[in-house]
Amino acid sequence: CHGLAEVSAEASTADQVAQRPALGRAAFGAQFAEVAVDPQLGTVRVRRLVGAFAGGRIVNRRLAQNQLEGGMIWGLGQALLEQSRLDLAQGRWMNADLAEALVATQADVPVLEALLLDEDDRLGHPLGIKGLGEIGVVGVAPAIANAVFHATGIRVRQLPITLDKLLG
Repeated sequence: CHGLAEVSAEASTADQVAQRPALGRAAFGAQFAEVAVDPQLGTVRVRRLVGAFAGGRIVNRRLAQNQLEGGMIWGLGQALLEQSRLDLAQGRWMNADLAEALVATQADVPVLEALLLDEDDRLGHPLGIKGLGEIGVVGVAPAIANAVFHATGIRVRQLPITLDKLLG
């Protein structure tokens, strides 16, 4: 390839697996929700979701933006729609496929913003990159639950947030 007669390399992750890195390489984020709750019907509508994320050096801004926005919509579905129901008599899932699943879409949140904070953190990784993974999802349900609490005074601690929990 480069005029070399032979190329060889050897590597091991054994030492790296046993030791945790001295500095964290995790991304950080915070999500905020604005909701409208109908006091008579107990329906919750998300008017606005905003998330701010520090994910290190962003290599592909469009991809990161889309991943975070998609994750925030996923978190909205987790907060208001997704529910696994088990038939205790038969021990089977009552909604075991996607035919009965309610899936949140962008139409379920009129205003959606994922803000990427510029960050140059080369202490955790030489390129300054961090994984965004599912960080767009994890803060949305608590943000929506807190917005519902602020609007109604009712603290819902079990997802999904449904009208029986708000009217009961």
